[in-house]
Amino acid sequence: MTAHLRTALTDLVGIEHPIVQAGMGWVAGPGLVSATAQAGGLGILASATMTLAELEAAIAKTKARTAKPFGVNIRADAADARERMDLLIREKVAVASFALAPDRDLIARLKDAGVVVIPSIGAAKHAVKVASWGADAVIVQGGEGGGHTGPVATTLLLPSVLDAVDIPVVAAGGFFDGRGLAAALSYGAAGIAMGTRFLLTQESAVPDAVKQEYLRRQLQDTVVSVKVDGMPHRVLNTELVQRLEQSGRWRGLTAALGNAARFKSMTGMKWSTMVRDGLAMRKTKDLTWSQVVMAANTPMLLRAGLVDGDTRAGVLAAGQVTGIIDDLPTCKELIDRIIADAVARIDALCALRDKKQSAALRRE
Repeated sequence: MTAHLRTALTDLVGIEHPIVQAGMGWVAGPGLVSATAQAGGLGILASATMTLAELEAAIAKTKARTAKPFGVNIRADAADARERMDLLIREKVAVASFALAPDRDLIARLKDAGVVVIPSIGAAKHAVKVASWGADAVIVQGGEGGGHTGPVATTLLLPSVLDAVDIPVVAAGGFFDGRGLAAALSYGAAGIAMGTRFLLTQESAVPDAVKQEYLRRQLQDTVVSVKVDGMPHRVLNTELVQRLEQSGRWRGLTAALGNAARFKSMTGMKWSTMVRDGLAMRKTKDLTWSQVVMAANTPMLLRAGLVDGDTRAGVLAAGQVTGIIDDLPTCKELIDRIIADAVARIDALCALRDKKQSAALRRE
């Protein structure tokens, strides 16, 4: 029988275990999300790399595989963000997750429809802002995490956010086992979110050869690069990344424009839509135009590695935990053992307290 840990997150979302599978572009599809949900965690579909029609199909596939709660990650600055939110409301998706904070009106619109709103944030001040706007919870990712990340480690960022807000806080960045979950709960978090650890499961659609590339890596084998898309991005340190790091500004911009054209062709997006998205990114993230253009690199470079399996031509987003992970369990095996280990760790800590109390009583 699987142990359980009841937290503010499990109560809020209606899941069995306080474990979230992050919405990773090209990785978090219906198979991984439904497997996570069936195992008792919260799976989150990544929609940034999907058209609206593809997202609708992905939600339908996920609902066909599980009746348990799951979420969808949305870019709040996307040109069709409101249409995507309408879809979530219509399909009664349990959770709306955001990489960029939605505004007050969007949060209210989702909450009025019964959708739980959980933005991802990277600083205490951002958590305070979204909490004041009505967000139900936040995911806070420390610098150890993969993909776009900040400079502050989880061990410092997490308590700073916990001290700043009174809504549930989910810790991300550097988590992969029960020890991490027990530690996060002891800080006061309501659960943990993991990306790389779920990427390296059997239900992950990432090609096996790419998974083996991750498993071969050591703790020092990731790097935070700004040459991928103009923003700090933690990835595996590959030959391609090394070339990008050594490339000049104009070479990077030229490659980005080419990738933007390929992404447009693949998704059927109009140039006008991509320009509107770029304008929104520039406004919300305070980016230069060169950074906006470079951001076009991300979808295609990640797709080459995570979908096509071309580790030489693609970029592989990775948290530092890739250097300590050594297996490919099913989602159920992973979640069950994390919960069992966390419960054992918590029980051991309680036993330490009891021993000290007993010794004090004997001295009296």
